[in-house]
Amino acid sequence: MRDIHLRAFGDHGPADHGLVVASLVDTLRETITPTDGLSLVAEHDGQIVGHVMFTRSLLDAPRRLVEVQVLSPLAVMPEHQKRGIGSALVRHGLKALAEQAVPLVFLEGDPRYYSRFGFAPGHGQGFRKPSLRIPDGGFQAIKLPEYEPWMTGTLVYAEPFWRHDCVGLRDPSA
Repeated sequence: MRDIHLRAFGDHGPADHGLVVASLVDTLRETITPTDGLSLVAEHDGQIVGHVMFTRSLLDAPRRLVEVQVLSPLAVMPEHQKRGIGSALVRHGLKALAEQAVPLVFLEGDPRYYSRFGFAPGHGQGFRKPSLRIPDGGFQAIKLPEYEPWMTGTLVYAEPFWRHDCVGLRDPSA
């Protein structure tokens, strides 16, 4: 799985973003249990070509903390992209999380891609992003069947996202 993220995210500037994401995956894998979180892979001819993770975070709602999931990261080997592999992984994961009574899933990503699954900007749904470095349009959420209207508030990422500095966008010129 590490190689998928290294190849999919590659080198994006002075810091190797692929290495950062691969290290995040290594850490997040330790947090997934049979009843909390998902790590899904896609195979082609016996080779793993895609991977997605959904991991536990919290929504700081006025009534109480709510356990939610964060979709991150999603990667498909470059030579297998644009074939629906990533979409199939996301759809399968959302279906499984709905069956596990998860109320909300959050992510940072391209709205043009993730809107096809029902994700919409978080701020328009009563959610606040955990960092000002996250572009407004990129902070997205999807409400699953267990969602209740009182579940609003601030997303609080799990500690590994902060440790690996994988929250929002860094300005390399700052």
